[in-house]
Amino acid sequence: MRRLLLFVMLVIVGQSAMAQGNRHRTVPITTDNPMVHDPVMAFEDDVYHLYCTGIGIQHMTSKDRRTWMIDPTPVMTVMPQWTRDSVPGFEHHVWAPDVIRWHNRWWLAYSCSTFGKNGSAIGLLSTPSLSAPVWNDEGCIVSSREHRDNWNAIDPCFVIDDNDQPWMAWGSFWDGIQLIRLDSTMHIAKGEQSRTIARRYSPTAKNVPANPTSKYAGTNAIEAPFIYKHGGWYYLFVAWDYCCRGSLSNYRVAVGRSRTVDGPYLDRNGVDMREGGGTLFIEGDKKQYEAAGHCAVYRFGDEDVFICHGYSIEHKGASILMQRPIRWTADGWPTL
Repeated sequence: MRRLLLFVMLVIVGQSAMAQGNRHRTVPITTDNPMVHDPVMAFEDDVYHLYCTGIGIQHMTSKDRRTWMIDPTPVMTVMPQWTRDSVPGFEHHVWAPDVIRWHNRWWLAYSCSTFGKNGSAIGLLSTPSLSAPVWNDEGCIVSSREHRDNWNAIDPCFVIDDNDQPWMAWGSFWDGIQLIRLDSTMHIAKGEQSRTIARRYSPTAKNVPANPTSKYAGTNAIEAPFIYKHGGWYYLFVAWDYCCRGSLSNYRVAVGRSRTVDGPYLDRNGVDMREGGGTLFIEGDKKQYEAAGHCAVYRFGDEDVFICHGYSIEHKGASILMQRPIRWTADGWPTL
């Protein structure tokens, strides 16, 4: 508990320092129970890197994925001016990054938004190495506008298909999870339009529960896609229902799969995820966690590893890093 409180104090100090002009901050601290939101990971030169939502994107490192050193300096010490121009109300609280190694370079996408609205943008950074990175601003990948787009440009996820072709999935509420093909610069390929690949509910569903968090976002409570290739299948993991409410959160993860990266993704019962399909994968156990969601999946060594944030009961709803090994059933479905 002491380490958790130290981390909370570090975040507060970091916010103050950012507001005062990015002065150099305190030394790193270590924790074996990091408080995170929307975590993703990368591995380079025997070091695990964790990136997550926070002021300028929070960064942690570890040698064993047990004890984490929290970097007091965020990934982004200065916000590109285009982020504020594109997203009214956005300042420096950056959401839901994703990171991938492709063509000898690390690419990091991040979300600029304000809660419950779809005036949003996904930005891009790149660097040749994570050990002492100089992140280049690669501009905006995609943006959404209120009253123009029926999707929300947050929660990016990169995936590379069998032909070495990059794609990006993203989305939160509105018409659900989107997918688009990218070019060699990790921007949208010429002439491409996004397509919906998953929804929380079928467009024809009746008696859908009301949204308790936003009058703008509607009831299609699905977000945070992550696509993982295994055994000839692409698996689409998504977060269902509501995050960011502490102990009132009911986040959970569902999954479907497809033989091709652009779908259709079907659940274990053969229901298309565009029609509200999805096989429940993890939810809060009501003992340690009220809820769990916004996941990522990696191959580390000889093990497939699932990570997400869980809303801790012990810590009164704070979101804590969860890690679990994945096992695969005889018919190719992931289990924890």
